[in-house]
Amino acid sequence: MNDFLISFLLGIVEGLTEFLPISSTAHLRIVEALFGLNLQDSFWKMYTIVIQLGAILALPVYFWSRILNFLASFPRGEQGDRTIFTHPLSLTMIAFVITAIPAWLLKKQIGHNLENLSVMAWAILLGGVIMWIVDAVCTRPRTNRMEEMNLPQAIWIGAVQILSAVFPGTSRSMATIAAGQTVGLSRSAALEFSFFLSMPTMVAATGYDLLKTIRPSRDAAEAGIAPLVMNAHGWIVVAIGFVVSFVVALGVVAWFMRWVRARGFAPFALYRIVLGIVLLVLIARGLI
Repeated sequence: MNDFLISFLLGIVEGLTEFLPISSTAHLRIVEALFGLNLQDSFWKMYTIVIQLGAILALPVYFWSRILNFLASFPRGEQGDRTIFTHPLSLTMIAFVITAIPAWLLKKQIGHNLENLSVMAWAILLGGVIMWIVDAVCTRPRTNRMEEMNLPQAIWIGAVQILSAVFPGTSRSMATIAAGQTVGLSRSAALEFSFFLSMPTMVAATGYDLLKTIRPSRDAAEAGIAPLVMNAHGWIVVAIGFVVSFVVALGVVAWFMRWVRARGFAPFALYRIVLGIVLLVLIARGLI
């Protein structure tokens, strides 16, 4: 298949799945395996990272007015009832730090799990079950807006998000949304905090991965991974994926915010359960 068409399709997959609670990492790995792409190739590693950055860019574009309001009201908040530790921006960064430190320490295990489709399949399946249960049980929220969150809630959400780093397929969105609901956040508040937490988390993670790909370590050289070499064709392939991922992700974020306020997360939980079962069957039969 033509590289430009593959890039277009991968950009759509990334944009559709990055912020939905269904795991973009797992979907990209599945589609890349179906296309027969060499995931050890430095170009495709870099490409995957860049299209994730394209999706990330959709968040500050969509939430630009909210971000400006938070910056203008820091640290007291719009109602004057916040502190430097309880302002929404502070809570976002606290949750990020709680996630980032263990993820950094466990980076070797994370890298191993990224190559294991069985781990992803089980994470997708179990995450779907948990999400369905949480969405059905946690129906009486105490916190309806992100501005009303407290420090223990942010700490808990950051701690639970560690699971999404260690077990690819869990989904950052699923982990943060479900964690938020269990400590009293409404669906929309949990989703919005999930989006805000995604910004520093994904920028740090993808930035680190991009640096490793552009400047490979000695271990990578010894493993026979060729250094990244770009040409005009490669730049066009990357640009297509980046732009498509950004445009699709921007539309998905806007749609998902409206959907959640009206309907909830059950359809996504059901999708995860079905997909997880299908993947486990295909893996058992040696088809992927």
